Amino acid sequence: MPQLLDADATTRRRLALAGLAGNIGIVITGGAVRLTGSGLGCPTWPKCTEDSYTATEAMGVNGAIEFGNRLLTFVLSAIAIALVVAVWRHARLRRPAVILALGIPGQGVVGGITVLTDLNPYVVGLHFLLSAAMIGGSYLLWQRTVRRPAVTGAATRLRPLTWALTAASAAVVVIGVVVTGSGPHAGDEKAHRTGLNPEMISQLHVDAVFLMLGLAVACWFAARAVTAAPMVRASAILLGVLLAQGAIGFVQYFTHLPALLVGAHMAGACAVWVATLAVVWATGFDDAPEAGGSASSLTSDETNRTLVTVR
Repeated sequence: MPQLLDADATTRRRLALAGLAGNIGIVITGGAVRLTGSGLGCPTWPKCTEDSYTATEAMGVNGAIEFGNRLLTFVLSAIAIALVVAVWRHARLRRPAVILALGIPGQGVVGGITVLTDLNPYVVGLHFLLSAAMIGGSYLLWQRTVRRPAVTGAATRLRPLTWALTAASAAVVVIGVVVTGSGPHAGDEKAHRTGLNPEMISQLHVDAVFLMLGLAVACWFAARAVTAAPMVRASAILLGVLLAQGAIGFVQYFTHLPALLVGAHMAGACAVWVATLAVVWATGFDDAPEAGGSASSLTSDETNRTLVTVR
């Protein structure tokens, strides 16, 4: 019986990780839609055309790309439903799993509004920010299924510093969305832009990045000072990801935003956000016994079933 319980825990972890990967994948494929000019490949919603729910051959590659992105929502929904079923007996996992499952159709509705508003840049930006929230929730849920090393009391005292880091990371993402709304790659050549000065917004974005970089360095030094090894590792990974993302950002800016680099920068934004959350979790945030397969993490119902089976 313990082996079966471990297998159940493994299933939960894998489904949670698949949900996290799927939410990141939606961002990347959504970026591909925008960068290939396929934002209105399906010109209406919820149908792809007035007469069809699917893309037609006459709509060409743009229709196929946009419709393909819509189909991924169903894949993500299937993972979310399976995850809800797998964690239903675990109260600490059930609530975030249900919220995330409900968030998927909600995100789909926002995606539909972006089409119906002809890719309004503010709605497009909201679509991305909701994806960032979904990624954050998915990461929380995944971490709750993973056994983590013990966190020292000294590391917990660094939590305010990591919250400042998280705020800076969120600011970087939000300002980056505004930069995107003021620049090219609107998803369709006729789509409107915000009208804001791209250079001014880009400078503000860079300033936020440098603030975040300074806080990441501070987290690394502070973690080393209190010998908080998990936070040292998480901070080092964040610094590496942040530096790589910064390099991509500078190169894309000075090469006039080639689509491939813009796509890499979008993927990098997801990586920076997840790496930021990893630093927060390294301080023991949200730490509590969880269903990772250990006897102490079992619900009372599972414990009773185990005793009955052993007898």
